[in-house]
Amino acid sequence: MNFTRWSARLPGTQRRAAARTEHAVPPDRRGEGSVPAARAEQLTDDPLGVPAVDELPARDVLDHVPALVALVHGPDHRIAYLNDAYTAAFGARPQGAPAREALPELAELGLLPLLDQVLRSGKPRTLKSRKALDGRTYTFTCTPVAENDDRDGGVLLFATDVTDHAEAAERLRASERSQRETAVTLQRSLLPQELEQPDDLRIAATYQPGGTEAAVGGDWYDVITLGGGRTALVIGDVMGRGVRAAAVMGQLRTAVRAYARLDLPPHEVLQLLDGLATEIDPNQIATCVYAVHDPNEGRLVYASAGHLPILVRDESGTVLRTDEPTGPPLGTGGWVHTSGSVPLGPGSTAVLYTDGLVERRNEDLDEGIAALERALAGATGTPGVVCDRLVRSAGVTAGHDDDVAVLVLQHPARTGPDGELFRNAALDLLGGIEAAPRARAFASGVLTSWRFPADLHDLGVLATSELVANSLQHGTPPMRLRLRRTDRRLIIEVTDGDDHLPRRRRAEPGDESGRGIAIVATIASGWGSRRTPGGGKAVWCEFVLPKG
Repeated sequence: MNFTRWSARLPGTQRRAAARTEHAVPPDRRGEGSVPAARAEQLTDDPLGVPAVDELPARDVLDHVPALVALVHGPDHRIAYLNDAYTAAFGARPQGAPAREALPELAELGLLPLLDQVLRSGKPRTLKSRKALDGRTYTFTCTPVAENDDRDGGVLLFATDVTDHAEAAERLRASERSQRETAVTLQRSLLPQELEQPDDLRIAATYQPGGTEAAVGGDWYDVITLGGGRTALVIGDVMGRGVRAAAVMGQLRTAVRAYARLDLPPHEVLQLLDGLATEIDPNQIATCVYAVHDPNEGRLVYASAGHLPILVRDESGTVLRTDEPTGPPLGTGGWVHTSGSVPLGPGSTAVLYTDGLVERRNEDLDEGIAALERALAGATGTPGVVCDRLVRSAGVTAGHDDDVAVLVLQHPARTGPDGELFRNAALDLLGGIEAAPRARAFASGVLTSWRFPADLHDLGVLATSELVANSLQHGTPPMRLRLRRTDRRLIIEVTDGDDHLPRRRRAEPGDESGRGIAIVATIASGWGSRRTPGGGKAVWCEFVLPKG
């Protein structure tokens, strides 16, 4: 092969288009004009002995290039030339041998099909960051080389050593993977390791971090039993990614559990969280839904801080979307949130979720929520099964680009023997002091009909007497006694129209009152009080039933 003919097509070289024009200054004009005499002499003298690029031998230039250069020719890609750098990296190869046999490193890197493509198309191609047999990483550029009278043509390979860049990129990726693993570990450790299972609800939840290319966000959920048969459910999403978002999520989740123990209405809990989020990080905001289920009311009372609507499917399969009320996200400050409610009777299923389940880059958010509604309408089974079906229907995979958290709760419709374990009884406390003995007689009859053991029967009647007496002395009408049993506990609750919450105190020996709450706290498994939405309060206590 005529290498001189091929060298005219090499990158960075070109043939001379025209002869160099001599710029000479006539002797009689030397010194005239604005050009100094010394400059004029330089222009008229012969140029220094520096060869032009076109005059440099191509082989000598390529032999000293630190990059790897190879020239192959014909459909078999026979070796026409290898520069010194290529020979030093992979060894000497016989000229004229086909690349498939003589250049195994190219076959190992998958370059032979690329050479065929370049030869057919006549267009250059680049293969970036491939690790070769010598342990180094190269970027290969394949350029077609052909003359008009050469039908076979050839390909010039130019390989740049990018090992340092590749190693730096790998170190960066390793650092990102380590940070992601740390964030995932932190995220999972801050989520509940085991969900609380209330007496009246069946609950399942799932959390899936984003794919390896996505940083972990701050999605979280929680289930909190409030006592008296009531349950708080919360789901939220901290804006942002990485360890910082997970840490803020952990602080908010801990705060939610603390505020939930105050048994406040949902909108008041969000008000407290809003102020705390501003203190944690003014630049970090979060969305959140806080809901409370009361089996006696058959409703889910909720408040939303910029979060997606709750979806509720009733026993007939109809899905309801709770759009209102919704306030701004946590951390914005200065907004008064409000509470709403949605029916959640026996046989109903509710779904709380984060935006990773329904938000897609090429779709409107409402379309994603509508698709989730359709999936929920046809999803039956246990909460765990429903949770898995919703995640699959949304197309969430291991490579998903966002975190996903889903919380599914069901209020089962109990019939037959199972229904006998869940009973309610209520009595309006009318009249004066005669209401106390009437309440004791009512509680005794109800507990007897529920076939409780004698010791639990007596404790229940005593707790009823003390709670009713406390309400008669310190509360205002209307007053109501409510007894409820589940498969796990007996709950006694007294409501009245006064909103001053009782507190346990130590009565002095000479005091004639002040021992009722202390007695209840001593004999019961737990007790508590809360303000009711319409004004007034509810005081309750509960007893854990013996197993079997």
